[in-house]
Amino acid sequence: MKFERFEIENITADLNRLDDLMPQYGLIRAEQWDYERVSYDRKFELKEGIFYLRILGYATEGDVGAHRAVIKLMTPLLGKHYYPHGVEYGEGEDFPASLVKQSEKILAQVKEELTQFNGL
Repeated sequence: MKFERFEIENITADLNRLDDLMPQYGLIRAEQWDYERVSYDRKFELKEGIFYLRILGYATEGDVGAHRAVIKLMTPLLGKHYYPHGVEYGEGEDFPASLVKQSEKILAQVKEELTQFNGL
């Protein structure tokens, strides 16, 4: 499921600022990065299964591994994890309404912080 209405995609921010901000909302980068891309994930364990709210981004300047990069964010996703295949984001997935609402609240708060910080 894509969350396009929040218009987070195309926002750019310093990697270190994102690394400070995202964990406040349970979005962890952990090992989901390479030298050009990052992924901030929040895991939800519900009776319906395991779900991930994911915000992806890529470096427009600098190097993620050196902690000196400007990251352009992409459209946030909500996916369901299927063992052992991975996370599925397709339209055929059924997401609990409470999870969608919680994810939307998180994304609104993240966007608000990024907008204030970037002066948009």
